[in-house]
Amino acid sequence: MKFRCVPLPLARGHILGHNVTRDGRRVLKKGRRLGDAELALIADAGAHSVHVAELEPGDVEEDAAALRVARALVASGNLRERAAYGGRVSLLSASRGVWSVRSDLLLELNQVEGVTLATLPSHTIVSEGQTCATLKIIPFALQEARVARAEALSLRGLARVTPLVPRRVCVLVSGAEGRRQTLVDTFRAPLCERLEALGTTDVEVDFVSLGHEPEAALSSALEARLAAGAELVILVSETATMDADDLAPQAIRRAAGEVAVVGAPVFPGNLLLLGYRGAAAIIGAPGCVRSRGRNVVDLILPRLLIGERLGAREVAELGLGGLLAGAGEGGE
Repeated sequence: MKFRCVPLPLARGHILGHNVTRDGRRVLKKGRRLGDAELALIADAGAHSVHVAELEPGDVEEDAAALRVARALVASGNLRERAAYGGRVSLLSASRGVWSVRSDLLLELNQVEGVTLATLPSHTIVSEGQTCATLKIIPFALQEARVARAEALSLRGLARVTPLVPRRVCVLVSGAEGRRQTLVDTFRAPLCERLEALGTTDVEVDFVSLGHEPEAALSSALEARLAAGAELVILVSETATMDADDLAPQAIRRAAGEVAVVGAPVFPGNLLLLGYRGAAAIIGAPGCVRSRGRNVVDLILPRLLIGERLGAREVAELGLGGLLAGAGEGGE
């Protein structure tokens, strides 16, 4: 594509490179394909020549380029596109779910000259029809090689919405028998509300009395819930996990599970425990889940519910932005 100033008779079929005004009022906006009607307006404005963008072989016009890249994103992302105009296409969620972006591929895409993609933060919960990203082709046309490169990156799973589906969840509250009702009442409502907001209502809340052999009691209860088909178990107690050999991690190991993470760079929520047994996830939740305020569990829960398997790296990455808005000086 090249820009040049040409006499009006030679401008037909090219793209208007600059706005055209008459008496201080814009009569034509740049980017328009010039036909007889447009050329007549330019002549009426007193001009005998006009700046145009002239496409060269292999150039793809901005709207066509934007649609091609958008449709590549749609093909692998549970998305739909809103029609291109001025080189821009909006990408909308096709269902309620969790929006995920591969930051490495997004960075590559945004380094393709002339292509820009702005997205919601990864792991945002989105509703059906919500705008998740906007794609803009900067010039009036893009070389075919650049469009093809952007398409290829988009088809590699750059971004997608994963639908939230109901899961079988068990909340295991543990502590001294004498505090059974107090502890259950403390944790039940805020955790059940979080899960219900994510589409999961099949939630069992049970209490484990910790007597002389607390590790055995907690391990036995955990095994029983997993054997019964729980896909996610949330462990909460009077005290949160402080060490990899604390009660809850040891109980997970004793139940033939693995401990993946102890501690998270998130406040509130530093004292997070995360483990797995088979496909089931196990959260050792910090005491801050008593609150309805945003904490580490709100960051990981949607991802676990869509089947992500978070490990030490994924939890470490939460540190960027891990000081959550409104966090005070207390909490775990």
